[in-house]
Amino acid sequence: MATAVLGIEGMTCEHCVKRVTEGLASVTGAGTIKVSLERKQAQVTYDKAETLQHLKAKVVELGYKLVSG
Repeated sequence: MATAVLGIEGMTCEHCVKRVTEGLASVTGAGTIKVSLERKQAQVTYDKAETLQHLKAKVVELGYKLVSG
């Protein structure tokens, strides 16, 4: 499994954290997911490169913006 940190802009509360966590967990191939409101990021493990692309797409689908850095 590989690990990535996704910067996420637009999360404002614990409901957002829950929504992002559940959304990322629904992606086939996703492993461990840790979403931090304070850090504005999600740390995710995944099984293959295309899974990472699906995880990123899910964040955008949920209405949040991916940020790098």
